[in-house]
Amino acid sequence: MSSRAEQLAMALDEFVQASTEVEAAAVVSMDGLPMASALPPQIEEDRLGAMSAALLSLGEKAAEGLGRGDLAQIFVEGEYGFVFLMAAGETAVLAAITRPSGKIGLILYEMRHTSSKIASILDQPTVVQMPELRTAADPLG
Repeated sequence: MSSRAEQLAMALDEFVQASTEVEAAAVVSMDGLPMASALPPQIEEDRLGAMSAALLSLGEKAAEGLGRGDLAQIFVEGEYGFVFLMAAGETAVLAAITRPSGKIGLILYEMRHTSSKIASILDQPTVVQMPELRTAADPLG
């Protein structure tokens, strides 16, 4: 079985391959710490994490303060493309940076699929292997 980090990396790779307009993607904790990423060299993982946390905080306050309920996603349109943030369970967010030519509906469809996969990876219980205990009566001990 692969590690949680490897599973997150595979989910991101599948997302980027399925969505050709996605230039960069990352899984970020709610407090902005990177968990996994598929980023080009010009995008710093820590910077994307910090910006995602800031956007999430502001988005949550706006949604709550305006009576819109829990925040589901954030969409930013810039001159050179889009930034999407989507909840991936209770503890993480999927961030995607896309080209301006991206089909928003298809990107969001793939993001929903990927964020669900990420949530299930992060919700897996952690299995800790305990060493065998030997007793004085144990002939191998």
